[in-house]
Amino acid sequence: MAPPTTPPPKGSLSSHLPPLLLGTATFNTQYVPDPHSLPYRSIVSRAISLGVTGFDTSPYYGPSELLLGDALNALFTTSPTNPVPLPRNDIFLVTKAGRIAGDEFDYSPSWIRYSIYRSLQRLHTDYLDLVYMHDVEFVSPEEVLEAVTELRRLRDEEGVIKYVGISGFPVKVLVELAEMIKEKTGEGLDAVLSYGHFTVQNRGLAEGSYLERFKKAGVEVVLNASMLGMGLLTQQGIPPNPESKESPLVKWHPSPPDLRIACKKLGELAAEKGERLESVAIRWALEEWARVGAEAGVGVDATTSSGAKMKVGSTVCGVSSIPELEETVKEWNEVLEGLEKVAAADGEGKKDGHGRVYGSERSEKVLKLVEDEMWPALGEWVDFAWASPGEGYVNTRRPEDKGKVPDDGVIAAHEERVKNKQ
Repeated sequence: MAPPTTPPPKGSLSSHLPPLLLGTATFNTQYVPDPHSLPYRSIVSRAISLGVTGFDTSPYYGPSELLLGDALNALFTTSPTNPVPLPRNDIFLVTKAGRIAGDEFDYSPSWIRYSIYRSLQRLHTDYLDLVYMHDVEFVSPEEVLEAVTELRRLRDEEGVIKYVGISGFPVKVLVELAEMIKEKTGEGLDAVLSYGHFTVQNRGLAEGSYLERFKKAGVEVVLNASMLGMGLLTQQGIPPNPESKESPLVKWHPSPPDLRIACKKLGELAAEKGERLESVAIRWALEEWARVGAEAGVGVDATTSSGAKMKVGSTVCGVSSIPELEETVKEWNEVLEGLEKVAAADGEGKKDGHGRVYGSERSEKVLKLVEDEMWPALGEWVDFAWASPGEGYVNTRRPEDKGKVPDDGVIAAHEERVKNKQ
């Protein structure tokens, strides 16, 4: 384990949270047959070398925390192959708590404590930069409030967490919970992670007054995740046949067959323009959320290659290979360069019908492809969101088992580590 570290002073999240984070839900059997065979150490190391210093994981993502922790520990620790260890404070680590399995949730304070201590061990760190309560729509508002209160206690009394947030799928639920937490506690959430609701297929996060309500509820940062709709917006797509064995996503992805077919057509449109659907979807989501998140006042600080400072919406990207990582970072850097050009133009330059100034020819190409061809092709499936939880959902965690933690030495090991630091 890396030497004990002390978390840096807590300041504004928007000035510390990276604008682009690497999500490691892909380090999981839901996305790949054998996560342990992924070049996960190389992916993490390459991400850092490319300037991606934020990492998002969860105990729910199978071995993700263990694999990410192993990769980071190799960088944090001095060794013959790593003579200059990476300072822990150079990395922004995000995990989640509360979701145990597909339909199993425990938001009790004792389970949250156990989950956090276990994440600290798995990730080889003494503190977590940000922790979300995971998929909050699956439990009651009262359970969410109790869990957030416990995370804040761990933040204030034990110093093992710096920032606290919630994550989930239905934006309406996220907003209402953020408002409830602010009303009940007098303190807004540091962050909200929304996934699958700011994509080429579903723009729900920016619809209506959601972002304005988040801001009013005291939420400092809203992050966008799952730009590809959890694998829906890819050239390969997801087979509509639930019995197909072509992709591991078929077993669990909640999209209906007709939506999968409609998104497959988007891949054909992209190919006709010499593009891959993944590239178009990533570029559109990165560029538009960078702009929309900043304009809504829920963005973070970013620095361009030339040193220019700006506010942008923050995004979590998931990859399972170095080429995917490099492609995403390349798109992101081009987005920042384009936004810098737009800012420098100060309203001057080529504008489209919405009064937007394009930062590059590729920006114009992608926006027109999405708006003029892909959205019409999707038809009724534009902005469609499946129900979460789905029909018939029941929390399989029995009431009498909530709060029961395994006798696996996690708590004792944490207490011993704290004792040794004193």
